[in-house]
Amino acid sequence: MSNRRGIIWLLGILAMAVPSAVLAQNVALPADRNAVVITFKDGRQQTFSLADIARIEFKSTNVLAAPIGRGVFPGRWKVGEGNGGIFYITLDRDGTAKKSIGSSHGTWTVVDGEARISWDDGWHDIIRKVGSKYEKFAYEPNKSFSDQPSNVTDAVNTEPQPI
Repeated sequence: MSNRRGIIWLLGILAMAVPSAVLAQNVALPADRNAVVITFKDGRQQTFSLADIARIEFKSTNVLAAPIGRGVFPGRWKVGEGNGGIFYITLDRDGTAKKSIGSSHGTWTVVDGEARISWDDGWHDIIRKVGSKYEKFAYEPNKSFSDQPSNVTDAVNTEPQPI
């Protein structure tokens, strides 16, 4: 009977000690749960607090960066002119933009989850998700993206480019 108690006692101690040891070795909880952890190819890791980060940019358009930044925007967008007509905006993965009216060349980038397009003629547009759909916000030359838009119309990506 004494052996039995000893074994039960030992098993109880092990049952409490083993999970703690395993947890301490295998799970490294960050001190700041609001952080970004970068893992390098050689296995090194570096943690950055989100409170210290103002912006994250991806200089390449590789597959890993695409879903975070430019992933949903490349393709041919059917948008309104604001007067009942339509035109097309094409956003290429390399950051260039084309449109079927006016000055056809521009550049685009993603800022705060929306595509911001600057055209050579001074106009600029935003394609932004609003609810379950996308809309195009148009701004006249000499207006900023923070001004009231000249018009707002629906935007539909008719030829999305796969990631």
